[in-house]
Amino acid sequence: MCRGAVAAAVLGLWAPSAVAADAEPSYGFAPDARTVPGVAGTAQAVPLTAGRVYRSSLPVSEAVHYRLDLDATSNAYVSATAVPPPDAAVSASDGVRVSVRDGEDHTCSSETETFGGGQSTRPLTAVAERLLNRARQRCATAGTYYAVVERVGTTAPEDAAWDLELAVYSEPALTRPEPTAAPEARSTESATPLTGEEVRRDGGTGFASAVGIGQGVWRTDLTPGQTVFYKVPLGWGERLQATADLAASGAGSRVVVGALELSLHSPVRAVLDGENLNFDGRARSASLDPTPPVAYENRYSSSDEVKGARFGGSYYLAVHLSARMTERFGAGPFAVTLRVRVEGAEQAGPAYGGQFAPRDVFAPVAGVGGASGLPSGGGGADDDDRTMTIVAVSGIGGGTAILAVLGVWTVAVRRRAVP
Repeated sequence: MCRGAVAAAVLGLWAPSAVAADAEPSYGFAPDARTVPGVAGTAQAVPLTAGRVYRSSLPVSEAVHYRLDLDATSNAYVSATAVPPPDAAVSASDGVRVSVRDGEDHTCSSETETFGGGQSTRPLTAVAERLLNRARQRCATAGTYYAVVERVGTTAPEDAAWDLELAVYSEPALTRPEPTAAPEARSTESATPLTGEEVRRDGGTGFASAVGIGQGVWRTDLTPGQTVFYKVPLGWGERLQATADLAASGAGSRVVVGALELSLHSPVRAVLDGENLNFDGRARSASLDPTPPVAYENRYSSSDEVKGARFGGSYYLAVHLSARMTERFGAGPFAVTLRVRVEGAEQAGPAYGGQFAPRDVFAPVAGVGGASGLPSGGGGADDDDRTMTIVAVSGIGGGTAILAVLGVWTVAVRRRAVP
């Protein structure tokens, strides 16, 4: 994983829900997101552009449509993050589904995400894609497509609409072929969680404001119902492992199921892996399996965890503390430690013939200009003290990467070697 502690602080028609206006959700929408309506059919669907972020609303019982004008040379990805009102009651099977469909309503791909056993209201993200796959020629042509977002599970007419954040990504074509077979089976055995001095780093409230971190031990405090986001830069050939620790908080008489949820998302926000822990007042940990080394051919795997690690770029860690913690252990805050390990030698990426949109989320494409590289720094598990440069990266609205150098901190970080 990254070779050090790198921190990059980052900052019908339906309108956004009335609940959001009265009590703003805790999720941090991209500040430059354009507000667009979702419509019940395709005729009036508003076009979405790659590299842009949008804000919309998801009604209780009808799917909403958005138009995509796609070429025949790029892969497209549509991310939908649903944000229920903070006081919404949800069940394990409630969630959100997003699909990409062609002009004749044939589904190119679809994904559903649900709240699961913890039944705690939090942002849910699902991602659908239009891939240029020879086996699916129907979705490989240029033309008009539609992103369709809908709720799943049990709903009632009196339920409030959910807010939506939509992000659209474009992956350029290759100039030369890459392997088209899934990588061989790999070991999922986890290394010993990283140890060392904890560094205070509070997460962002959404993908757009995710706080950059690298390898290290990071500490924050969460209140029940809160979700925070971090982003970890991974180059081609690197892989990530993460563990979240929930500190002891006194013995409780009952267990909180799904008290802490840790999930990993790809640069297009797709969920690669997720783990949760039950909490009875004693210190507990939730660990993700190590990802495979980032490689183009991972996309041909049948495993979500493997096929999601198909790009070099910003990978996101989301940490959610269940609202049910209040019932058993009070209002908090509760101490959470995030242990992040980055391994592997960074390699050259595949030969793309153009730029991703937006550029700032992905590893730079060799030979076609763009950024000089992902932020990285020293301080691996057995490295000596190094100097870290911290860069602030703006949100991705408009597809424009705005880099602001905040300064250089010289930080002495000596970590014990981990067996």
